[in-house]
Amino acid sequence: MTEKKNSYRQILKATSVFGGVQVFQILISVVRSKFVAVLLGPNGMGIVGLLTATTGVVSGLTNFGLGTVAVKNISEAISTGDGRRISTVITVLRRMVWITGLLGALLTLIFSPWLSEFTFGNKKYTLAFVWISVTLLLNQLTVGELVTMQALRQIQHLAKANVYGSLVGLFITIPLYYLLGIEGIVPVIIITAFVTFFFSRYFSRKVTLEKVEVPQKTTIIVGKKMMETGFIISLSGLVGLVTAYLIRIFINHVGSVDDVGFYAAGFTLINTYVGMIFTAMGTDYYPGLSRVAMDNAQCRENINQQSKIALLLLAPILIIFLVFVNVAVILLYSSEFLVITHMIYWAALGIFFKAASWAIAFVFLAKGEGKLYFWSEFGGSFYMLIFGILGFSRGGLTGLGFAFLISFIVYLIQVFIIAKVKYNFSFHSSFKKIFAVQFLLALITFIIVNVVQQPYSYLPGLLLIAVSSWYSLRELEKRIGIKELIHNLMRKIKRK
Repeated sequence: MTEKKNSYRQILKATSVFGGVQVFQILISVVRSKFVAVLLGPNGMGIVGLLTATTGVVSGLTNFGLGTVAVKNISEAISTGDGRRISTVITVLRRMVWITGLLGALLTLIFSPWLSEFTFGNKKYTLAFVWISVTLLLNQLTVGELVTMQALRQIQHLAKANVYGSLVGLFITIPLYYLLGIEGIVPVIIITAFVTFFFSRYFSRKVTLEKVEVPQKTTIIVGKKMMETGFIISLSGLVGLVTAYLIRIFINHVGSVDDVGFYAAGFTLINTYVGMIFTAMGTDYYPGLSRVAMDNAQCRENINQQSKIALLLLAPILIIFLVFVNVAVILLYSSEFLVITHMIYWAALGIFFKAASWAIAFVFLAKGEGKLYFWSEFGGSFYMLIFGILGFSRGGLTGLGFAFLISFIVYLIQVFIIAKVKYNFSFHSSFKKIFAVQFLLALITFIIVNVVQQPYSYLPGLLLIAVSSWYSLRELEKRIGIKELIHNLMRKIKRK
């Protein structure tokens, strides 16, 4: 029991450290989004979304999944306790990100006229793609530094790199958009990429590693293995990026650039502000799962623990979003963006299913099942694309939210069956209970906010938020011992 409690506490500790960073980044993102929405409007947000989505596809094609496979490779090296092997893998990684980053930048530069034509229907943005091609190199170099800190579980350094990068980026973004408007989009993208790389490099260098000479032959052998494994993973990421890209293109052609901006704003709200829990937990979860990948029973235990903590932390946040989504939209964007509220209602329910499927899908990567992971992600992206196109065609922005929910229900069924057959995976009865209770509370909230007019929906909404929060705290107390942690913390403070 003590071992399980320590395991839960490790999850919460890693989540709270990086979660704090996520909260800080979200506050910065709130300010940035507000200024972008006011200064650029939906049209400007649509342009930003299309530019970044396009370069994201190119990056997904050329990054060879190094950001993912390197976490596993470094984690495996750490498990051996061999300092030279750890340093060798990291050195090779840092060389490979230069190669893949330059490849991405070169392809963007060469194909910039075609990228502009396909994305926007004209060559007006050719020069924009030429300029932002450099960000593919900078972003890939950043990945190499952040992955090193993540795999070594240097959470404090990783946190500082993210915080300082976001804060400085904010002070650059707002003045440029204020002075240049839409013309400031490209400079902001480039400068933000440079700032992020600078801080990731600075804090990564603070990590002490054993000095080793890595000959070119070793770089080729280790790097080739990395890229072979990572290529399948990069295809998986590419499929997801292409899916998001095609949905944006479809919205742009069937609807307008403004609709693309609304779509981007809505899913930024869900994936960034609510999804911070996934980012915070994944930072420590994937390296830890990779270390026990050969033990199916331990993998099953880790996945269940992570799923429970994810739901207990996410559910109250999701219900808050359901109750106060209109306030959030006006606060974060403007009243012009209120058209996305019903899209967010449906997407918020989908996060419950994303939480469970997210925890399971990591096991395919941890076990080195690259092809299996690819086909699993291909299926998930296929569902998102088909349901997304149908949803927007039939129900506009609200239909996209419903498509998000349906896609993750189907995807959860898929990954659960695969994990059940291959690794004898199953959910604990305690997880099923937590899921049922919290999803039911969210579903009741969903019905209330759609049936009862504001502000009359706030009172029952607040009651449901309180019930969900109380239930989460009660379940966390059982697993972690929150009262004991607080008591120990108070004793330490008194001693000081």
